[in-house]
Amino acid sequence: MKNIYPFIALLFSTGKVFAQNDTTAKILDEVVVTGQHKPQSLKNSVYKVTIINRQRIALSGATNIQQVLFNQLGLSFSNDNTLGTADIQMMGMSGRNVKILLDGVPLVDRGDTRESLNQVDLNSIDRIELVEGPMSVSYGSDALAGVVNLISKRPSTGGFSVFAKAQEETAGNEYYPLNYKGVHTQSLNLGGSAGIWNFALGGSHNEFDGFGGDGFGRGKSWRPKEQWLGNGRIGIRLKQLDLYYKLDGLHEDISNRMAMNPNTYEAISQYYISKRYLHQLQNNWTIRNNLQLNSILAYTDYSRHTKTIKHQFADGTNSLSNEPGSQDKSTFNNFTFRNLLNYQCSPGISFQPGVEITREKATGARINGTPGITDMAFFISSEIKPTKSINLRPGLRFIKNSVYDAPPVIPSVNTKFSLNNNFDLRLAYAYGFRSPALRELYFNFVDANHIIVGNPHLKAEHSNSFNGSLSYTLPNLKDGYQNVISLSGFYNSFNNLINYANSPTSTDTTITVNIDKYKTTGFIIEDKLKSKNLVASIGFSYIGRYNQLADAAAFKEDHLPQFMWTPEINANLFYEFSKVGTTVALFYKFSGKKPGYEAVMNNSTGAQEIHVTHIEGCHIADFTVNQKLFSQFNLSAGIKNIFNVTQLTNTSTNPDGVHNTGSAIPMSYGRSYFIGLTFHWSTKQSSKK
Repeated sequence: MKNIYPFIALLFSTGKVFAQNDTTAKILDEVVVTGQHKPQSLKNSVYKVTIINRQRIALSGATNIQQVLFNQLGLSFSNDNTLGTADIQMMGMSGRNVKILLDGVPLVDRGDTRESLNQVDLNSIDRIELVEGPMSVSYGSDALAGVVNLISKRPSTGGFSVFAKAQEETAGNEYYPLNYKGVHTQSLNLGGSAGIWNFALGGSHNEFDGFGGDGFGRGKSWRPKEQWLGNGRIGIRLKQLDLYYKLDGLHEDISNRMAMNPNTYEAISQYYISKRYLHQLQNNWTIRNNLQLNSILAYTDYSRHTKTIKHQFADGTNSLSNEPGSQDKSTFNNFTFRNLLNYQCSPGISFQPGVEITREKATGARINGTPGITDMAFFISSEIKPTKSINLRPGLRFIKNSVYDAPPVIPSVNTKFSLNNNFDLRLAYAYGFRSPALRELYFNFVDANHIIVGNPHLKAEHSNSFNGSLSYTLPNLKDGYQNVISLSGFYNSFNNLINYANSPTSTDTTITVNIDKYKTTGFIIEDKLKSKNLVASIGFSYIGRYNQLADAAAFKEDHLPQFMWTPEINANLFYEFSKVGTTVALFYKFSGKKPGYEAVMNNSTGAQEIHVTHIEGCHIADFTVNQKLFSQFNLSAGIKNIFNVTQLTNTSTNPDGVHNTGSAIPMSYGRSYFIGLTFHWSTKQSSKK
């Protein structure tokens, strides 16, 4: 740990070095929409927001959202190789406390992991906005840790456009051209407008044949996955009205072809088939210059089908398995209505009242009955600017839940102070509330290795959160340069946090339970530079997670620390050689060792003892090159996971989650190489020639 501090100091000194050159670009003029009364620049937002724009997505060579976000400070991902899914953690909090939105519409998940994050067509996404900290007033339940808003590309105006992409990638050292081993991606998107009408139509096919396994292609440590993703949009755009309907569809097939039993010549194949249809109707109506209405009506139909087949190699026959949980289908339906009115009553005061109604229902063999939850909320916030340098945003949310008695009111207050032309200070407090989801209350998972049972007696979670940030824009730089250094910190205290634990009636059963309390805290330092040809950033975070054994009466004499701290360093570098049309990009992140404490029974004395555990740290880095070819084509190539990290040592003896034991933590299938070709044509390009 001591050895990284000189490295941090060296990296943060690069800002002043880069600022010696002459360029013409800006950083803080990027527009943010998530949680805002109306679209505005990053600099003017009262929230601390991170924007990942279209250029950053394209340069990453990523095939899913997780690969785009992997090196963001405060974000981490865990992989479940049993089910072939992944989950996100934000600011020390699990994915169930992170709200995932597609164009402001919540994405529905079967379990408590945010697997939906990787079930979105990345090629249809224009940018990603990350808002850290509780957003319960604006977005309700699940937004305790923050919000990830995936914002789709809008159809081009005044013409027609075509976007096509094909990318081939190795899986570690395994590859076969176009199909079979490796990662294969194809995408096609059309869009345009004529008069008041606009439309978009597109889709992608992602195929991953898994990694590892035997000579028959079975027993793979990384599950094969195939996705078909489609989307369509049609709308009208008038001077004061923007109305559109959009459909996003998913068909995903994850397969687990187990190795053959040499005694019976039999093998089990499991298939996890997910289908999702997200319908949304959105309206943005400018009633007057100072009065705007935004409406969302959305319906999600999501299903997950488990199919298990026994294959006899002796005669080549297949039969359905009758083991518990081997054949199942669960469906989840979600209805969302959201209406926001933004009223600017004076240059210094605006109000945003809103109403939100959600109805979630689930059915299936693993669901107890056919439960449903209805959540109705009225919320209001205002932006008050007594002076040009002060922006105050208080907010209140009132909830009526069909299952739980919600708090009478959920408050929040965000503030921004422009101390001078170079310093901006943001301070905020928010009360968070999350009612248990259907999956946590009624969903049961039973197979040969797991018994996981929902708990209908769960209490709702709530939290008190404080965060602040100070940003400094370096003065006296030449025209076109911007160098921003920021320091931010947070403290979250949670009550009745929902987690997993062994059932008191059966050691083989895992149930969802309320933890009395949980806390996270930490700080982040970042330095960002942008110019005509160069975009660079460097950051350091130090995040602490609550040690629940610290306050246990049985271990008071051990004087255990209240927080377990983990450092992170990240760096991004993009440089464009404009004369030859070449852009190089480097993405890097160091995740430090993740310490922990566990109570273990001493078999000799029968007493519980404290063991110090840890999950090994790692370095992850990607390097990509993008080359413009003619005016419509772009060739990209690169190396992912340069340091060839495959798994992390875990010294814990207790289970880590419900599908992973305390053994090594899977990270990746190793170093991989990719090459891709993109075609982009539009009538606007043709008219310029």
